[in-house]
Amino acid sequence: MSERLPRLNSTEVVKVAKRLGFELDRQSGSHAIYYNSDKRLRIVVPIHKKKIIKPKTLRGIIEDLGITVEEFKKLL
Repeated sequence: MSERLPRLNSTEVVKVAKRLGFELDRQSGSHAIYYNSDKRLRIVVPIHKKKIIKPKTLRGIIEDLGITVEEFKKLL
């Protein structure tokens, strides 16, 4: 059974990404593109301030961060 994901908006996801060393590269419309310090990993975060990110999208972002769901929860 898959692990239950927290219900988060884009602001909370970006905070975790910044803790992992990701920085904003650019924003195109409602999607922000973040890279880690050595530009090897990239994540795309949909920026809709008050909307909750869908679970499948959040799981994809967590995979792109290169961490597990459990590690992600600890960084919240």
